[in-house]
Amino acid sequence: MSLPSSRISLSALLVAALTACSSTANSARPTAAAAPAAAAVGAASVGDPYVPGDGNGGYDVQHYSLDLRITPKATPELTGTATVTAVATGPLARFDLDLTGLNVSEVTVDGRTASYSRSGSELAVTAPKPIARGGRFAVRVRYSGNPRQIDDPVLGRYGWLPTSDGIFTGDEPSGAHTWFPSNDHPEDKASYDFQITVPRGLTAIANGIQTGTTTAGNSTTYRWREDAPMATYLAMVDVGRFKVRTGRTPGGVPVYVAVDPSVIATTADKLYDTTSQVVDAWTKLFGPYPFASAGGVVDNLQVGFALETQTKPEYGPAMGADPTTIAHELSHQWFGDSVTITRWSDIWLNEGFATYAEWLWGERTGGPSVQAQFDQRYRQTGSPDLWSVPPADPGRAQLFGRSVYERGGMTLHALRQKVGDAKFFAILRAWTSEHRHGNATTPQFIALAERVSGKDLGGFFHAWLYGKKRPTSW
Repeated sequence: MSLPSSRISLSALLVAALTACSSTANSARPTAAAAPAAAAVGAASVGDPYVPGDGNGGYDVQHYSLDLRITPKATPELTGTATVTAVATGPLARFDLDLTGLNVSEVTVDGRTASYSRSGSELAVTAPKPIARGGRFAVRVRYSGNPRQIDDPVLGRYGWLPTSDGIFTGDEPSGAHTWFPSNDHPEDKASYDFQITVPRGLTAIANGIQTGTTTAGNSTTYRWREDAPMATYLAMVDVGRFKVRTGRTPGGVPVYVAVDPSVIATTADKLYDTTSQVVDAWTKLFGPYPFASAGGVVDNLQVGFALETQTKPEYGPAMGADPTTIAHELSHQWFGDSVTITRWSDIWLNEGFATYAEWLWGERTGGPSVQAQFDQRYRQTGSPDLWSVPPADPGRAQLFGRSVYERGGMTLHALRQKVGDAKFFAILRAWTSEHRHGNATTPQFIALAERVSGKDLGGFFHAWLYGKKRPTSW
């Protein structure tokens, strides 16, 4: 995610957004009958203190199949059927999905009607019969309504956002379960397919590769599939009128870009060209591109962020015209999307790395050098937002704060100075290779950096990532 610097400095206000998804749903069914006393109940949260209540226990999602009918500005705006295929991690009789503010009309497990209840952002489902450990099961949820956008003074609006001719979804950190039932935490990644039906004349875009389009009467159905594991906050659906360009980078990566034709700051051709250049450059530097396609979407919506939605980052009009922002979001395809954090406290592994990539792109295209970016910030001795907040554990209020982005990026440059260019870029390539399509943690990065460099880096990383004062030597 890219944020304007003026917004990052206000990040102490983020608490409101992180708790916004705990609001009470607008519909409920009678409480499900209790599971037998001996039966296991999946946890209603993964216990991540940065996003209280998000995620669930007892199962591992393998695949989401989302069949969505979206009619912008209608009521209901969204009618959906979500089929969530999962594997039980232990004996399981009852489990939760995250879902906020939508009306549920039916739940089935393996084709049999299941009882369920609603409480806040939880949809609790009782299976018709207990599921054995290791058992694969499919829960199908039929639902409808007008998804709620999340309003926050730092990030502005995020989640399900109306545009002049459609909708735009930007879900980090807790917006996904405003529009589909899910295990909404980055540690549970899954593949996805989307079937999105919209009024004829509109285009529906989602993650991955487009697999088909069908027009019947006044509606068009678009089908997309993302086979690589994806965190819920990276799922996206954008609906509207777009100028689309497709092709391949010179290095052979398929590209799909779309720009709202009313945007005057950029064009589909400009977005395509910059995306192609950046993807090929990062492939040489960070390792093979991790997905089957690349791209981006620029919509005519004033939002205070750009987001690294998997395979197709999303941009507002201004950020979609900025090459360094595009470089930032595309670097996330390696750092954040393919290698995904296990807990939100490790967000610097996403944002510090993408900030450093942004500096690298600026340097190679005639902007300030990476060293100049580092020096300019290091001289700011009186900046508590930079030095008193440890980027590897910034706290909920500073989740998207300046330290996570800028001190995170500075940590990487200080590491580069300490181990040299060859070892530094070998560390980055080993990181993207060894944790490709998985989840990882800061201690794992530290261990890998020590192994590749052959150096004891414990004190170095403690000062840069966990200390609450400006490092003075390294």
